[in-house]
Amino acid sequence: MPLCLRAFVARPESLTENMNIEITAKTIFMKTDKIQPENMDDFIAVYPKDVQEILQRLRATIRKAAPEAKETIKYGIPTFTLNGNLVFFSAYKNHIGFYPRMNAFKKELSAYEGGKGTIRFPIDKPLPLALIGKLVKHRVQENRERAEAKINKKKK
Repeated sequence: MPLCLRAFVARPESLTENMNIEITAKTIFMKTDKIQPENMDDFIAVYPKDVQEILQRLRATIRKAAPEAKETIKYGIPTFTLNGNLVFFSAYKNHIGFYPRMNAFKKELSAYEGGKGTIRFPIDKPLPLALIGKLVKHRVQENRERAEAKINKKKK
């Protein structure tokens, strides 16, 4: 599967010199040998056993907090969807990346590194599963409210 990068350049053809790239409508598709996982099980399976256990606990916590959510792979990482994207996660060398795409719970999250919509849980410390469950439930409510508002807007 090609990797898609947006290019906002005056001369996109200059990017393709000596490269194996196709250009279509300001979108550059780079051919890559990186294998994209087809599902969460495939994604988790490539990690060492100790990291797999952490990711499976995270997955189970999300599933418990949002039992109706669907599992998929988006942007090359595990994603739960329910009325749109709910949360994403991934594993890195020193942390577990959790992406709830929200700015709530600032006080509870102040102990963790992260940016807008990103939380980094240190890989060598226990995951705060209760907090993760609260975050996911909050996202479920946000997505439901957004979906209801969209339906109500269409009715008008």
